[in-house]
Amino acid sequence: MGIAQVNAELKLEECNATFLSLVAAPLADVQGKAVGLLFQRDQRAGFLAHLAAVLDGADGSAPVEARLRGGSSPAVHVYARRVETEGGGRALILHMVDMTTQKNLEAQFVQSQKMQAIGQLAGGVAHDFNNLLTAMIGFCDLLLLRHKPGDHSFTDIMQIKQNANRAANLVRQLLAFSRQQTLQPRVLNITDVLAELSNLLRRLIGENIEFRMIHGRDLGLVKVDQGQLEQVIINLVVNARDAMAGAGGRLTIVTSNFSTPVPVRRDTEEMQPGDYVVVEVIDTGCGIPKENLQRIFEPFFSTKEIGSGTGLGLSTVYGIVRQTGGFVFVDSAPGEGAKFSIYLPRFQETGAATALPAEAKEKVADLTGMGTILLVEDEDAVRVFGARALRNKGYHVLEAKSGESALEILKRQDGPVVDLIVTDVVMPQMDGPTMIRHVQEFRPDLKVIFISGYAEERFRAQVGDGMRVEFLPKPFSLKQLASKVKEVIGGE
Repeated sequence: MGIAQVNAELKLEECNATFLSLVAAPLADVQGKAVGLLFQRDQRAGFLAHLAAVLDGADGSAPVEARLRGGSSPAVHVYARRVETEGGGRALILHMVDMTTQKNLEAQFVQSQKMQAIGQLAGGVAHDFNNLLTAMIGFCDLLLLRHKPGDHSFTDIMQIKQNANRAANLVRQLLAFSRQQTLQPRVLNITDVLAELSNLLRRLIGENIEFRMIHGRDLGLVKVDQGQLEQVIINLVVNARDAMAGAGGRLTIVTSNFSTPVPVRRDTEEMQPGDYVVVEVIDTGCGIPKENLQRIFEPFFSTKEIGSGTGLGLSTVYGIVRQTGGFVFVDSAPGEGAKFSIYLPRFQETGAATALPAEAKEKVADLTGMGTILLVEDEDAVRVFGARALRNKGYHVLEAKSGESALEILKRQDGPVVDLIVTDVVMPQMDGPTMIRHVQEFRPDLKVIFISGYAEERFRAQVGDGMRVEFLPKPFSLKQLASKVKEVIGGE
């Protein structure tokens, strides 16, 4: 605790070593000087008024919160107590407690709560929109079965479908921020990913910006979703390009390894000890004002002109990196450019570890099939589209609006034998995973496809290991639905 004595003129007379450590100054620089000069300019008046009041007899038991000037500007609580001097004069004894750590923890908690609340809101909005978009895209596909190229309505229907797909991309960015998207991680070398992206990045930034890549030696592997990692890099590069618009500049991407045996705190984030692979995107643009640094990862926050962006670029970066288990930090000041640093956990190689295939399975050309499918979906538009699409492909489709209705159909003695359940995840009363657990009790061999606007990881743990389940994220097209059903119902 820092202790100091100030005279009736509020000038420092003596203090202990802890006080000097807090103010980051030697005794010679502060002794005999006005104590108010040790505090930040905008807080001096209130602080000095409090000291003057205590000096005149007011109660000083309640602390004054203030920030010291210079150095790391620590936050302190100052307690003041009036004392009588030997000559009958008045003085103050100040007790100063460093509150910096507590204030940082409070700020970290508030920021994490804020981001979590925004994430929950974004995820809920995205889920609702995914249901709407599934119906829009699906019914467009049904219309396209009757309106071929050359038909007057074909172009109009395609316009509707293309714009619905654009909306779906925005929803995916919201899910990315809320960390509720489905990832397909595989083991990658960052150098290879950046090499594949380099030509695209050069075209994106234009000719008036110098572009360099500096790769670290013996770079570790990471386990990430390649498409999402590429999206992160592209978003950061586009952001850097916009910061250098007109004047040009230099854009540098630097990769390196980083290891820390102790937690590393940056602003309101704390990075755990371990080995990381670092990707830094550095520009020489206009920089970011200090007041914006805490908000740049929030959805829809943008400093660009209206119509110049969605405000989802950096929030997408934040969500993807954090869902992958990594961290993203930014260093910037007005006029000094910006550096975004991505820390991804280094993949620890084992003999059994294998990378997932880079390409998805080739889709079956013939999407027709046979069998009985139980479609469980509480959204009428999605259920109607799905049922019509599957019937068009030759399947016998039973429909249920809830988990309870689905169980009644499955337990019916005179009903057809169901070969596959296609079910939504989030439904009123009984949700999809709960229904499937009940189904396991009497049909453990029944195949299941979950459809949802939320991430696969959100519900998979609820199902258990006793049943093989597949996943189809919303929004999906007629072709994607028919392909998934053909793949699952025809598999062993």
